[in-house]
Amino acid sequence: MKKITLLLIIITATTHFLKAEDGHQLWLRHTAAKQVKVVSPRKSPVLTIAVQEIKNGWLGKDGAELKFDFVKDGSVTDDGFRLEGNKIAAKTDLGILYGSYELLRRQYLGKSDQNYASNPSYSRRILNHWDNLDGSVERGYAGASIFWRQGDSSLQLSEADIALYKEYARANASIGINGTVLNNVNASAKILTIAYLQKVQAIATVLRPYGLKVYLSVNFSSPVTVGKLKTADPLVPAVRHWWAAKAKEIYSLIPDFGGFLVKANSEGQPGPQNFGRTHVDGANMMADALSPFGGIVMWRAFVYQPSNEDRTKQAYNEFLKFDGKFKKNVIIQIKNGPLDFQPREPFSPLFGAMIKTPVMPEFQITQEYLGWSNHLVFLSTLWEECLQSDTYRNGKGSTVAACTDGTMDKRTFSAIAGVSNIGLERNWTGHIFAQANWYAFGRLAWDNKLKSEDIADEWIRQTFLSPTEKKMERTFVKPIKEMMMQSREVAVDYMMPLGLHHIFAEGHHYGPAPWFSNKAIRADWTSVYYHNADLLGVGFNRSSTGSNAVEQYHEPLRSTFNSLESCPEEYLLWFHHVPWTYKLKNGNDLWTALCYRYDSGLQRVRAFQRIWDSTKGLIDDERFRSVQSKLKIQSRDAQVWKDACLLYFQQFSKREIPYDLERPIYELDTLKKLTKSKDYE
Repeated sequence: MKKITLLLIIITATTHFLKAEDGHQLWLRHTAAKQVKVVSPRKSPVLTIAVQEIKNGWLGKDGAELKFDFVKDGSVTDDGFRLEGNKIAAKTDLGILYGSYELLRRQYLGKSDQNYASNPSYSRRILNHWDNLDGSVERGYAGASIFWRQGDSSLQLSEADIALYKEYARANASIGINGTVLNNVNASAKILTIAYLQKVQAIATVLRPYGLKVYLSVNFSSPVTVGKLKTADPLVPAVRHWWAAKAKEIYSLIPDFGGFLVKANSEGQPGPQNFGRTHVDGANMMADALSPFGGIVMWRAFVYQPSNEDRTKQAYNEFLKFDGKFKKNVIIQIKNGPLDFQPREPFSPLFGAMIKTPVMPEFQITQEYLGWSNHLVFLSTLWEECLQSDTYRNGKGSTVAACTDGTMDKRTFSAIAGVSNIGLERNWTGHIFAQANWYAFGRLAWDNKLKSEDIADEWIRQTFLSPTEKKMERTFVKPIKEMMMQSREVAVDYMMPLGLHHIFAEGHHYGPAPWFSNKAIRADWTSVYYHNADLLGVGFNRSSTGSNAVEQYHEPLRSTFNSLESCPEEYLLWFHHVPWTYKLKNGNDLWTALCYRYDSGLQRVRAFQRIWDSTKGLIDDERFRSVQSKLKIQSRDAQVWKDACLLYFQQFSKREIPYDLERPIYELDTLKKLTKSKDYE
């Protein structure tokens, strides 16, 4: 009888974390907490949450006492914290909350015996939700908006809404995110009407105790659309008064409102240029309206016009001339690359050019150009690559991180944004591994020097393993971490290797369409504009003999990128139109190298399938099968990418695909008929 009882105990213990899980708990899965006494010298809604989190997740000594300590020394800044044994020291209540999550994370990972101090790299760490007021999400692949629904009833918060927003806020607070833009950058002016502002007020009330400030994307023409003025000209006194009054109204409802995010004079959105004014005129008008209340303006640099000028040069040329002319509460929000969230592109030269104006990175967590929620692509490596890129603005060491986090310019006001991948699907992000990108953005926003390998390790252990689990190190943690760390490079290989870019199908950006050309639309919305394939070679010439985009980078990058011989091969076709016969460093000519890169991407996705299948039984079956299904889709898509691109470019290279590689399985004409995203299903 005793043997049977012992066997049941063993079975129960080993299957505790194999029970069905749908991913809704993210990296904050419930644990069997031990007893702990929490001592705090004061009370607040934030500290109440911190106390409860500690009690719900404590894995330290049973019956221990943990103290909250408020300090004034310089080792802790902003909402930073120190962990000292069984004490969390911070300057602010939010510092205590962030320290509480870090302490629990370290206990879960088996690092609880170490003292630790941490201060945030950026003062504002913000999610941008591209959520529309009808409930749809632009570039969203995880269901409808968590904030907005179709119909008037959606403007009232239900109990279910409040519960969901608390879970959302808790997840963000656990990784240090402290701001959220609730609506799409392609903004509806209705967001500034009283009914919607009252819902924003209600949402802000739920999020506030977790340290999340709310921000809104605003439409520049709002004074006309909802204010009934005859113009939105930023230099007209009535327009300036309207924005000032609107800001006052917002802050009367939401005293800690964060500010405005603005997409202006970009892709059809209205802006100051509609009235013959500049970005400075528009941004400063809004800055004046928000300044009395401490609000900021995040003015997006994603602007480009129909022009013969290389699209990747336009944002730099548009904004550099205004450096130093923006008000102090304006920050320029810049995409990581000069084009548009491609699987790989060099960092935007604006990061190293704007010296007198604060700039902030904008990363895309949602995988618009990286297989939506169907492909496993760990984006932390992409963001780390950008942040650690050296701009050489002030010589060696002037990284994108240093140019944006305030360290180079001794600024206390800094920010970073990530375009959210969150929706109403039960697992939040549509793909279990897409949760890792939400997690990674928060961790890098808090500490932009973290290594992606360490972030992946944290996420894997918290998401799939029991606390301090060691026995699955070789069978699960190591292979899954290697898969995650390779995944972005793999995606680049099966999509657009060696610097190819933006050869996606029109509109949905899911599958390949290097053939896409349409004289009825602007050239820079087509694929052929970017690859320029012909009988001689392929690639966009941005050297000094072409568009001269290299001129926007500081030396020595300018010369490095300008030379075909010294240009890093990962950017080769970004900066150069390269002959098919050009020999790369490994001895292969360009055509052969492209063939091997595409094939490598496909073969490694198939290897991901084998790696994941080998973990069957190590985690719960529901999440195992979910990821397994997604990897099948990714493998099929990688085959489509390889076949489509090689068969298309082969028409120009006039060369055979190396015979030691797998043959294409699709006909080019068949692939050209895949024009809608549903065609790939």
